[in-house]
Amino acid sequence: MTSEAVFIQVGALADGFAPHGNLLATASLPAGERFTFYVAGSEPQQLIIEDEQTLSWNGKRAPWRATALRPDILFIDFLDPERDNASVSAVCNLTQRNATLVYGQLPDEAAARLDAFSRVERGLPLTAVETRFVFARLDAQPGPLPGFTDALVGMRNQYTYSPTERYEHIYLNDNFYAWQCLDGVEKGLADVDRCHYVQVAEDLYLFVWREKIIPTLGVILIDLQQMRTDGKIMGYQGSDFGALSNFPVGASAKILNVTRHQE
Repeated sequence: MTSEAVFIQVGALADGFAPHGNLLATASLPAGERFTFYVAGSEPQQLIIEDEQTLSWNGKRAPWRATALRPDILFIDFLDPERDNASVSAVCNLTQRNATLVYGQLPDEAAARLDAFSRVERGLPLTAVETRFVFARLDAQPGPLPGFTDALVGMRNQYTYSPTERYEHIYLNDNFYAWQCLDGVEKGLADVDRCHYVQVAEDLYLFVWREKIIPTLGVILIDLQQMRTDGKIMGYQGSDFGALSNFPVGASAKILNVTRHQE
């Protein structure tokens, strides 16, 4: 018998993805650039670029990273200065003047160590990683907003993140997807996890997943025109829950097949 594959911490995953990763260059945003997110029934949220390293989120400072998968699509990601073990990812469509805000929250140690059977007994979701989606306008006037979609459901895709890291995804339904590592530090591992899909633009989707075994949040843009992805993965650096790993990822994409089930 061969040895069984073992799940690893997100910090070790980041180390495996790092060499020669298929990453986009960082987008340069000028100091003073402002993004105001208008949400019906809520106070506007404001993001201000202070310099190349720091932004202000509702008056609180945080380091940031931004990329542009398309010229009019910005992905701005930062650790949430208002919450522990949390992040905010803002996907801004500058043409449609709208945005998707993804608020991610990792569980504390007690919640992360609660086993799956106990979570089911207590009526809890299988994953302790939490997300909240907010669809906003970048202008005060009315206009189209992003929304959830089922366009990816039925696709079986392959993603190459680096010369050593390759994965397969199968988008099963509105709530779950299956993944397996074909090559890399997680080779042989596979699972089914909770996920969400948002349509950002034509053939451009925001894919968010939440893993249940190792607390992990993935926030990824999938561009089916350029056949590439861009985004981030967040989790704990190690098993002591003392530090976060929030690292960029990108991949070339290939659609292997598509299955459409009859209703």
